[in-house]
Amino acid sequence: MARYTEAVCRQCRREGQKLFLKGEKCTTDKCPISKREYAPGQHGQNRKKISEYGLQHRAKMKTRRYYGVLEGQFYHYFELAEKKQGQTGENLLKILESRLDNVVYRMGLASSRAQARQFVVHGHYTVDGKKVNIPSYLVKEGQVVALSDKSKTTDSFKTIVEANSGRPVPMWLDMDKANLSAKVERLPNREEIDLEVEETLIVELYSK
Repeated sequence: MARYTEAVCRQCRREGQKLFLKGEKCTTDKCPISKREYAPGQHGQNRKKISEYGLQHRAKMKTRRYYGVLEGQFYHYFELAEKKQGQTGENLLKILESRLDNVVYRMGLASSRAQARQFVVHGHYTVDGKKVNIPSYLVKEGQVVALSDKSKTTDSFKTIVEANSGRPVPMWLDMDKANLSAKVERLPNREEIDLEVEETLIVELYSK
């Protein structure tokens, strides 16, 4: 499976904002973007005025990197979003939010989406009581995502849950903290998705 192998903090610096790819590190002074608020590379501090296409491309790349999705899969999600009723850009973000790895992260059962993907692959979570080890699994309304009974007893997960206990759980998830599970009440509204990106730029890019 193809994956990004370089330093992930370079991605945040390239996009000019924190994408919270390293969990707790992103909230501390150790975050590289706090020290170098410019793009990486020799000419990072001397970027020229960006073109219309450049703005569209950056919106796409920022969104891809935020959710940890590669180009082929991202375009597939765009095609799904086009077929749904409503605004394509908002539909795209809703689809990305419904990925199992993202739901696990939103529940506070992982410190980052990358960590959530790894844990999903290792079979630590269930959907409606059945183990699912596919990070891209799209969770539907009414389904319940939970940490497996075996994983609940491990010290590592107890530490993770405690460390992320202060992170707010979005309103579209009905979280049961006692059982470390959550029911997907609905898909999120655009206002509930904390990604600073103009999704219309992505639609314009792919519509050319």
